[in-house]
Amino acid sequence: MSSGNGSSDRQVTLSIDGREVTVPEGETILAACTAADVDTPTICWAPNLTPVNVCRVCVVELEGSRTLVPACSRPVEAGMQISTDSERVRHSRRMVLEFLGSANDLSQASEIADWSRIYGADPARYEGSADDGGGLSLRPEPERVDEPVRIQDDLYIRAYDRCVLCYKCVEACGDDAQHTFAIAVAGRGFDARIRTEYDAELPDSACVYCGNCVAVCPTGALQFRTEFDLRAVGEWRPDDQAVTRTVCSYCGVGCNLELHVQDERIVKVTSPADHSVTSGHLCIKGRFGWQYVHAPAFEPPTTSAAEH
Repeated sequence: MSSGNGSSDRQVTLSIDGREVTVPEGETILAACTAADVDTPTICWAPNLTPVNVCRVCVVELEGSRTLVPACSRPVEAGMQISTDSERVRHSRRMVLEFLGSANDLSQASEIADWSRIYGADPARYEGSADDGGGLSLRPEPERVDEPVRIQDDLYIRAYDRCVLCYKCVEACGDDAQHTFAIAVAGRGFDARIRTEYDAELPDSACVYCGNCVAVCPTGALQFRTEFDLRAVGEWRPDDQAVTRTVCSYCGVGCNLELHVQDERIVKVTSPADHSVTSGHLCIKGRFGWQYVHAPAFEPPTTSAAEH
């Protein structure tokens, strides 16, 4: 009998870093690592999205396997011998993090920065070297994503120089949440980008402004316009923000909202990924329709005595 999350009531025992771990059959290696209190880096994985296996930072070493395997999607099997911290694993994770850092602006990707420190990733080592004395560079500068920020509405912005092509936004816009399919990956190789159909501007695209893509973005490539504007003037202070959980007031579905409040004003709205109604996803009203909270108080018109 299925438990509803891909696992079953049957149990599977495997070894992770020499320690036996028992998890339900059908669970992933990543879930088994979590059960064993082993922290595993992820970029393209999220608890409310289908794994797409594109970032490859969660890879682990499986005894008997020629290649490293992605922990986020590989189902557990009885008797597996998993190594999560071997030199081969650490080298692979470090290389991925360095490649991303050499091509993208990761200044707002706090979790990636944390993992980069843990694995000693140094994107700077890919920078071009000095010339050989004859005017020729011994190593060219790495190519970087360099595009202007796209601001096409008052709700959210797109900064593709921060995009690591984790596909989370594509999944949230597609089968996993919104079923709008307004965005996909266009182009190949280094020129691949997240695009609307025919690269139309957002107001002219199929986008319904649910903001679910913004909610799952790990790097700030998709960002609330409120956050973007506050960052621009140096006033984005997440440590000073209070987060209050409430229920959306627009309809009777019961979506839970997390109101991020700074200086007594809502600056953005998220939803808990583990909530049974939303699974972290919202509609345009829940995600962006909170401005009425700050509407100016109504003052009835005054009538002078001379007007009577």
